[in-house]
Amino acid sequence: MRDESTRSAVVTTVDGDVQGVVASGVSIFRGLPYGAPTDGANRFLPPRPPAPWTGVRDARLYGATAAQARTFLADGGFEGNRPTRGEDCLVLNVWTPSPDAARRPVMVWLHGGGFEAGTGSVLLYDGVNLCRAGDVVVVTINHRLGVLGHLHLADLVDDPDVAGSGNAGFLDVVAALRWVRENIECFGGDPGNVTIFGQSGGGRKVSLAAAAPAAAGLFHRGIVQSGSQLRLTSRARAHERAEQLLAQLDLPPRQWRRLQELPWRDVLRAARSVRGRFGPVVDDVVFDRDPWAPDAPPTASAVPMMIGTCRTELSLQLGMLDPTTFAIDEADLPARLAPYVDADDVDRLTAIVRRSRPDASAPEVFFTIATARTYWRDAQLQTEAKARQAGGAPVWSYRVMWRTPVDGGRLVSPHNLDLPFVFANVEHAPHIVGPPSDQTRAMAEVMSHTWLAFARTGDPGNETIPEWRPYDLERRSVLHLDVPPVVIDDPFPDERAVIERYESQQARSRRRGSAPA
Repeated sequence: MRDESTRSAVVTTVDGDVQGVVASGVSIFRGLPYGAPTDGANRFLPPRPPAPWTGVRDARLYGATAAQARTFLADGGFEGNRPTRGEDCLVLNVWTPSPDAARRPVMVWLHGGGFEAGTGSVLLYDGVNLCRAGDVVVVTINHRLGVLGHLHLADLVDDPDVAGSGNAGFLDVVAALRWVRENIECFGGDPGNVTIFGQSGGGRKVSLAAAAPAAAGLFHRGIVQSGSQLRLTSRARAHERAEQLLAQLDLPPRQWRRLQELPWRDVLRAARSVRGRFGPVVDDVVFDRDPWAPDAPPTASAVPMMIGTCRTELSLQLGMLDPTTFAIDEADLPARLAPYVDADDVDRLTAIVRRSRPDASAPEVFFTIATARTYWRDAQLQTEAKARQAGGAPVWSYRVMWRTPVDGGRLVSPHNLDLPFVFANVEHAPHIVGPPSDQTRAMAEVMSHTWLAFARTGDPGNETIPEWRPYDLERRSVLHLDVPPVVIDDPFPDERAVIERYESQQARSRRRGSAPA
């Protein structure tokens, strides 16, 4: 654990003075409020400003994690204090080389966990190494999740206060970005050079921010890591879920305010019985259309973006859900791939994957095809939509190809593999990338420097990678992140030709009645 006994300089924000700690030459400020508590009468409502304070606020410890079920996403990997879970969760953390007047690039991290779980305060997201490597200011945030962040009440009750309740959790993200614009200069950051980046659910939030008029102008570039959100829950489906929740609690709509009085754990418990997930909604208030379907949103036109995935994202999730997946053989592939591709495509795709990975086992073939059909297909649709915007800012496409040695290498290149490399926090993630090695150091150098270059100028080019052109529909240049990294025009073209005949998985989810994942 780092020595954090040295107090930082006092910084004056618009709400009051704060003092954090200094570790490894970086000033760290934790648990800074960007909004008021969201319990009681504020539950389900848009975020409100925090109350100003007098004196100097102690900013050494993380603030509360959003109310959610207790999982490794909420509780894992903290250094020092383990935060509580609760509704006073509109807090953020800042890492800066110095709270001076240098106006450094700002990188705002949006955490994963879908729209239901997670926190910006886990050790894996510690910003010290990224700050030191790139002379940037790093910010991570917490915000409302699940039913407390995305309960669409507007079509259930006649009350203008809840007009945006289906997207309250996303409005928290907007409020955090507004706080950055108003305060980050006093932490040594440049409010005119803000990059938002996020992985999994965090990538989905970046996708939404690029499409939301409410977030326009609050950031200047975006990086979507394994989380292309093309569609949202429909208004009708969100209304049904609100009805089901009230019925589960035996509350008539006229008594909806009793939802604000119940303990948050009771509300979450009732939400588990509702069919589908609580997530952002096309509510005609915050969003009046799906963000990236059928085309790129106009608000994204001026925003340079990087969009990518890992080669076998689903080897993590599917392997955790069903460890027998790692033991399948060739004969099992048709049944295992049935939820993802047509039966007529199984043999063809299997042969295509084997041409690029001749030694691939049946599980690796399965994970590669299933990931291509889900994560990669949605990322491709988003990337191509962005590339089609006439006169728009460029988009770059990447894929993480490095094979982790963890668990004998059978995970290949799974979901979350990018995280320790982007933050240069390899030492905190032996469960993801194995022990520190020449390979992990090389991956961390390449990925952190590429992300930093993009944050600094809007172009990811740097000395650690080959020349990497923006994506277009002719060359289709993709950066393969491996040791060494390579740039390939239209990699795996045969695989692409088959997979691009399929629609987004999120379109299928909507027809089945579940929220897009």
